[in-house]
Amino acid sequence: MKPLLLFVLLLLSLGTKAQEAVPLISAHDPVMIRQNNTYYMFCTGPGIAVWSSTDRKHWKREKPVFDAAPAWAVQAVPSFRNHIWAPDISFHNGVYSLFYSVSAFGKNTSCIGLATNKTLDPSSPDFKWVDHGKVIQSVPGRDMWNAIDPNLIRDQAGTPWLTFGSFWDGIKLVQLRPDLTAPAEPQHWRTIASRPRDPKLTDSLPGDAAIEGPFIFRKGGYYYLFVSFDYCCRGPKSTYKVMVGRSKEVAGPYVDKAGVALEQGGGTQVLAGDSKWYGLGHNSVYTFDNTDYLVFHAYDAADQGRPKLRLEKLGWDAQGWPQVQLAQ
Repeated sequence: MKPLLLFVLLLLSLGTKAQEAVPLISAHDPVMIRQNNTYYMFCTGPGIAVWSSTDRKHWKREKPVFDAAPAWAVQAVPSFRNHIWAPDISFHNGVYSLFYSVSAFGKNTSCIGLATNKTLDPSSPDFKWVDHGKVIQSVPGRDMWNAIDPNLIRDQAGTPWLTFGSFWDGIKLVQLRPDLTAPAEPQHWRTIASRPRDPKLTDSLPGDAAIEGPFIFRKGGYYYLFVSFDYCCRGPKSTYKVMVGRSKEVAGPYVDKAGVALEQGGGTQVLAGDSKWYGLGHNSVYTFDNTDYLVFHAYDAADQGRPKLRLEKLGWDAQGWPQVQLAQ
């Protein structure tokens, strides 16, 4: 009986482990928020990909935000086919605000749009996405910046600011109107992070200053600016990495651990790829149940470099700099 009992217990143990194994879901540019007991994740994808979860491990695919491409976006970017990039989700005064990017790949023919909802629960009678259209637009030959990868941050006074940018002249920051639908007046475009760019390149090309995906997180008297250096979207050849700087003021200047300004090419590395994850980045940061988390995508070496969702606990060293141990 004892050998049989041991065999049964072993089978039960293996079954439990199999049930606990959680598959890594495909995700690119993930952002996350919690409403009541449900987490909602928004990602790059057709109409903006949406997932829900009660434990941040097992995810259910929800209906995309947009069934069809918004008419204004097709007019602004004629090649746009409703594949929407790099959303950003936040909640304020009873409203969920979802910024999103429409763009022509490799060009700064780009716009950032805004949609709002009273709830994220699709079963609620109040569930309805309302599109407010274009908030910011970049135009080739006019702008040395790219209107994609938005992230909303409110300062200690509650004033809304939008940071965004990819390649070109780097990461921008602009104050928004209280309703978030346009920049405040007068407009003041700030560069808060950049990398050296070949001056011989024309402004119609993204160039070699590979920086994008900004996200600002306020903690302990500082605003932390996370950005992604190098290249995404190349599968096994992806070289994405997460960098950070911080500032006492939302408008900067942001400096790295060595005191180098991010607008002068500085940045302290938080995470980089390895033999199991070719590259990783386009992160967001949240506090759930008094614990900080770094949310990002990584290119899975075990799956031909496809992007997968990663979520890791974020700690802080004695000097207040973020640190994370990437789970293997």
